[in-house]
Amino acid sequence: MEKVQKLFCVALLLAVLAIASNIANAQSTICKMPVAGLMSCKPSVTPPNPTAPSADCCSALSHADLNCLCSYKNSNLLPSLGIDPKLAMQLPGKCKLPHPANC
Repeated sequence: MEKVQKLFCVALLLAVLAIASNIANAQSTICKMPVAGLMSCKPSVTPPNPTAPSADCCSALSHADLNCLCSYKNSNLLPSLGIDPKLAMQLPGKCKLPHPANC
């Protein structure tokens, strides 16, 4: 489960970076996960008072290519974007998603 959570952290990071650099639009995706879906998860990974993941967050994550996201699992940039990696790693479990193979 920890590997799935790490890959989600990376995907969330990429979404935030895309938006920050003004290259994202409503149809942008990262590993088959819409940027809007990634952003719907941000309140759940932002301290000090994270919320439970929304249905939109879990739905977006459930459609993501988790093996693709897994390829980004070693990023160290999440804290610089205000994202708590420990909280982000908990999202797949909270969304009741399966582990990706070979991650």
